[in-house]
Amino acid sequence: MKIGFISLGCSKNLVDTEMMIGYYKDKGYEIVQDPSEAEVIVINTCGFIESAKQEAIETILEMADYKNGICQKLIVTGCLVERYYDELKEEMPEVDLFIPIREYDKIFETLDYHNRVISTGENFAYLRIADGCSNNCTYCAIPKIRGPLVSRPMEDILKEAEELLAKGYKELILIAQDTSRYGLDLYGESKLAELLTEVCKLDFKWVRFLYTYPEMITDELIEVVKNNDKICRYFDMPIQHISDPVLKRMGRKGNSELIKNVISKIRTAMPDAVLRTSLIVGFPGETEEQFNELLDFVKEVKFNRLGAFKYSMEDGTPAVKLDGHMEDEIKEERHNKIMEAQQAVSEKFNETLLEKTFNCIIDSLTEDGEYYVCRTYMDVPDIDGLVFVKNEKEHSVGEFINVKVEQILEYDLIATEV
Repeated sequence: MKIGFISLGCSKNLVDTEMMIGYYKDKGYEIVQDPSEAEVIVINTCGFIESAKQEAIETILEMADYKNGICQKLIVTGCLVERYYDELKEEMPEVDLFIPIREYDKIFETLDYHNRVISTGENFAYLRIADGCSNNCTYCAIPKIRGPLVSRPMEDILKEAEELLAKGYKELILIAQDTSRYGLDLYGESKLAELLTEVCKLDFKWVRFLYTYPEMITDELIEVVKNNDKICRYFDMPIQHISDPVLKRMGRKGNSELIKNVISKIRTAMPDAVLRTSLIVGFPGETEEQFNELLDFVKEVKFNRLGAFKYSMEDGTPAVKLDGHMEDEIKEERHNKIMEAQQAVSEKFNETLLEKTFNCIIDSLTEDGEYYVCRTYMDVPDIDGLVFVKNEKEHSVGEFINVKVEQILEYDLIATEV
């Protein structure tokens, strides 16, 4: 029987999908890419914010149309199902089976990290080191969907890392809802720095880690990154805001002084480090003054990478009950101001890259074969920009080449091999 998969949302959800693919492959199913060829379609949904929920619903309805062809069963899993299982069962009869996260073990018997079918290509793979989150930020539904932090034993993570290396992957990306708290539940303290040190004993070319919270970025972690050439000098640090009253209402653990100190420590230790953050604008009660504090901070600190979200009211989260919810127009206006400020920051940063030389990994070729599509240490797959390098020498996907930046596009770079 032929089965097709669609994975929505984040890379953590993608790892679940990859384990599902491995499970069905072992059961003798043929995995297909084209939904028109699938007798069974599985959609692994995201339910984090309103836009993700809307995308999931639209995808379900789109895939339901294939039941007019050879598709016999439509299965929907993931975060949206975990949040809205009863409502979805009642409102979407097109779906044959809804599987909430809490029932994965019953339906799939077991989802095995060591039996994943990697779907991200030949040169990089995600390595999920923990699931769930215990931070309980007031705006976030993840703890309700995924439960509290559950770290994987370090020996199991390292075993999977060895397996991925044996399969030829050059770049390893460590992920979790909060990688910086890895090990707190198992070992009583964060073990991210130790885990990175152990992973780097393996022969990967690049190692990355994403989703680190500022209050957990320790001096030890900064030193580990600084002193290990395999670890990309890239800190993905969601701060969400800089105004202390807003951070307090968000239930964040840090404050503005801590955030500024961490940024200063990273940049002092590694001037070439790339800092990425995410922000929320229009949070309930955010005053004009507090927003302007955030806007000034963005202009002053000059994050290399930045994403901003308009506050989304999520069912069952404490923030729903807060005073001061604001109109969409205000949130939109504030979002636009942040992104305009960041665009100016990004343009100036990109200008500093001209004529510089970088080591890049080749991800693919353009369709016309004229350019290699590459990334520097500054670029996380599917999030950041790309480097297009003229195809003048023969290379394979996964190779690393040295390039010189010749031209700046809005988000991407044009370079030549050196």
